[in-house]
Formats: sequence, C-alpha cells, structure tokens
Amino acid sequence: MTAYLVRSRLHLKQMSTATTLRITRRAADRIRAGHLWVYRTDLESSPASETIEPGGLVTITETREIPLGTALYSSASTIAARVISRTPALSRAQYLGDLRARIDAALQLRRKLAPTSAKNNAHRLLFSEADNLPGIIADRYNDLVLLQLLIQGTAQDDVRAVVVAAFSAAFAKQKSALTIWERPDPRIRELEELPAPAPGPLFTTHTDSVAPDGLSFRTGAERDTDQAAPTTTHFALNGLHFHYDAASGQKTGAFLDQRLNYAAAARVVKASGRTGRALDICTYQGGFALHLAQVCSHVTGVDSSLSALEAADRNLALNPSLTAETEWMEADAFDYLRHLDDTARKTSSPNDHFDAIVLDPPAFAKSKRAAEGALRGYKELNLRAFRLLTPGGTLITNSCSHHVSLQDFTEIIASAAVDANRRVQLLETHAAAPDHPEVITLPETRYLKCLICRVD
Repeated sequence: MTAYLVRSRLHLKQMSTATTLRITRRAADRIRAGHLWVYRTDLESSPASETIEPGGLVTITETREIPLGTALYSSASTIAARVISRTPALSRAQYLGDLRARIDAALQLRRKLAPTSAKNNAHRLLFSEADNLPGIIADRYNDLVLLQLLIQGTAQDDVRAVVVAAFSAAFAKQKSALTIWERPDPRIRELEELPAPAPGPLFTTHTDSVAPDGLSFRTGAERDTDQAAPTTTHFALNGLHFHYDAASGQKTGAFLDQRLNYAAAARVVKASGRTGRALDICTYQGGFALHLAQVCSHVTGVDSSLSALEAADRNLALNPSLTAETEWMEADAFDYLRHLDDTARKTSSPNDHFDAIVLDPPAFAKSKRAAEGALRGYKELNLRAFRLLTPGGTLITNSCSHHVSLQDFTEIIASAAVDANRRVQLLETHAAAPDHPEVITLPETRYLKCLICRVD
C-alpha cells in the first residue's frame, strides 16, 4: 500500500501541469476493469470548454484524485474521453510514439490473421479500441486503404502523418501499390463536430501523383489538386471478385467482417444437399448472395438500396464462373418477407419456399433503449424466414447490434422457431472475422453474431 501511495504522489506531481478530468467512482471501476470510454455523464463536473482543447489529452482521475491514465477528450460527443494509456499526463509526442508502435503491431497481427493472397486481399487493418487505437479505423481493398479518423483527438494532421508513414513503410516492404483515402463516417463526424476532410488522397504511390517528399501525407491544398490517384479497384474475398469505389458505399465499403461467414454459409448449404433456391435479405452488394451462387441453382438478393443492388450486379459480372440464376430485388426486407410469407401460406406450393435464407439486416439497435424494438424486428424477420424454408433448409441469420447480446439474439431466434412450429438445430455460431478482433473487457467490440441453423 505504501509503494502504491508513493507512486500515486509521483503521478500527482506529474499531473500538476496536466489537464485533468475527474470521474465518478462507478466510472473509475469500469476503467480499471478494462473499459476505455468515459461518458459525459461519468464526469464529476463539466469542464469549462475553454480549459480543454477539443481533441486534447487529459488525465483521468477518480474522486480521490488518483490518476487512472490519459485519454483523448471530445467537447461534443456523449463519450467525453477515450483512454489511450494507463500512464497519466502523457504528452502529445508520447502519444504519437505509442500510436506508431500500435499501428505497426496491428499490421503485424493482420499479416498473421488475414494474410494477403490472390483469393483474399481485403481486410481490416486497424480496428479502433480493439487494436488499442481509439478513434481510428482502416480497411484495405487491394491497393486502396480507406481511413476513418472518428474523433477530435485523431482527426488531426499529426495523426494522419503517423498513419501514412506506417502504412507506406508496410506496403513498401510488400512491394504493393498504395493509395490512402480518408472517408469518415458522416454521422459520427457530425456528432464529433469534425470538418470534412479534403477531397484528394492522403497518400498515393501512383506514378502520376506523388507526394512532394514521396512519403508524407498530403496537405489539404495538395489533396485538392490531386486528380490522378485511383478511387476504384477490384478486390478478392474467398476467391470471388468485387468492385470497390472509394467515393461510395456504407462506412468504408464492403462488409469485410463477414468474410469467413460468407464462406461458412456456402459450405453448410452445400453440405445440406438442399441447394435449389436461396434468398439473401439485405444483400447490400451481394456478399452472401454471390457466395451462395457457388452452390445453389437460383439466388435472389433483396435490398432497399438501388445503388447497392447495382453494385451487386457489377460484382456478379466480375464472377462469370457463377452459373446460378441470380436476380436482384429492390424492396423493404419486412415488406418483402411478409409478401412471400402470405403467398406461401395461401398456395402451400413448394415453389414458394427456399432451401437457404440469409438475414443480414443493418444494426437495429443504435442504443440500449432501442434494444427491445430491435428484438421485435429480429423476431419478425426470422419467424417469416422459418415459415419460408423447406424441411432440411438452412437459415443464416445475423445481428450487428452490439446492444443485442448473443444470448438475447439466440433466445429471440428460438422464440421465432417455436412460433413457426419448426424444429431448429444450431449448427454453427460465428462472430466477425479475426481481422476484427474483440477485446474481452470491451463489449462494444463484440458486435457481430452469425447463427447457421438447420430447419426441419
């Protein structure tokens, strides 16, 4: 205890010139247990806006003034601070040094968990808190990298420079072309009150468009005038080919977290022997649909977004080896399944049923308060899917709402099975691909659930 008090006094001395945030006892316990977020409601008192620079470094202390670490402060978000180090009073230079080391470690991990090959050259490179890099996400699509700097503390030029230096060094070792585009999530950018990034690339090795020093990130003016860098590419997932456009798409593009689940769905459906008609609800750009087209004779992909379906059709054209009859339907998921369910119950025709159904809706629960409504939505979709499946058929059902736990999701699927009077065997349970790692003390990183079921 004496040694601990001595260390605390030393930390307090270091903090004498540092900005501090004092948080509640409950919040302190959560930070000690491994969580990294301090909500605005966790603050003992609201700091004066003029005393803390938006995106600045702050030392987190509990009510007894015991330091808990250093965090990046946000003046706008409901998450007031994100812990970046257990060391208090960290300087910006120290943070940037840690940042480079963590990026290098994350890239090294990806080389082990998701090695680049001709069959797979798209994956998540950096995953925010899951890589101890709060506020930073980066996805690779072949020779393009899409970067999201999501909070006030990371949407800054010194962070951009560190990210570009780390990526350019890593890609140079692989002798790979590289163009980095910054594409923040518009909703999060608004919540964080961040300016829009400059329109040009952060970095490119394109021969007609080289940064002044050949390495560093481009300034806003340089990016504005840079017209030669590529914005589109083709990438591979599980041997299938997809088109990518950096100027469009949700978040940073395709749902790379489903990579292994795509392959698992095709494998299980093939093994079932029921490989006639398949239905992919919320297909987006055709991820599950194209994988099922490898094993099924007829595939229908449904989405409410016409632009997503147009992208799915382009992706289909990139894979001429797929012989399944494939069609795309623009429709609301609930309305479409309701129509199919009503029709099937009226006709009782096997032609109105499917051997495999995928449900991959967007996150229904954006907050804890929305979880109850989300469960109702999941139940309706799965209930109708159960009714539409042939005996021995396969249901691949997904949730990407981190506010809905795996247990709650599984229970609502079970409830839908009972109401549909179907016997359901849970064959496999999956999460996100390993390039989207989970932190066991941070439930927010544990978001994707994929259940693969056999339905009698």
